[in-house]
Amino acid sequence: MAMTDPLGDMLTRIRNGQQARKDSILSPKSKLRAHVLDVLQREGYIRGYSDEELAGQAGLRIELKYFEGQPAIQHVARVSKPGRRVYSGSKDLPTIRNGLGITIVSTPRGVLSDAEAREQNVGGEVLAEVF
Repeated sequence: MAMTDPLGDMLTRIRNGQQARKDSILSPKSKLRAHVLDVLQREGYIRGYSDEELAGQAGLRIELKYFEGQPAIQHVARVSKPGRRVYSGSKDLPTIRNGLGITIVSTPRGVLSDAEAREQNVGGEVLAEVF
């Protein structure tokens, strides 16, 4: 059966891995997933990621991050879903927890955090929110 929301699957793997206090998790590889992980790494929510083979397919090993025993990611949720796409202009991008969290946005200039998108004055599809 085909997966309908690969990005949502990766975010769920991250959420479950942190609840189980794992050091790292595996996820199938795609360009969108890698770009979202780049944003999470730039913003300090994960330690990093690397390519790894996963059951004969290309995969990603995601290194999870903890601070004083608590997960760095307290909340991660998919905003734009396959059944309902959510788009936002640069001035209308949502702020998460009064700027303490980030919104991940897919723009014509690549996958960016909400602060980067505002700085470059671009909007796009709101992929996820993280804090």
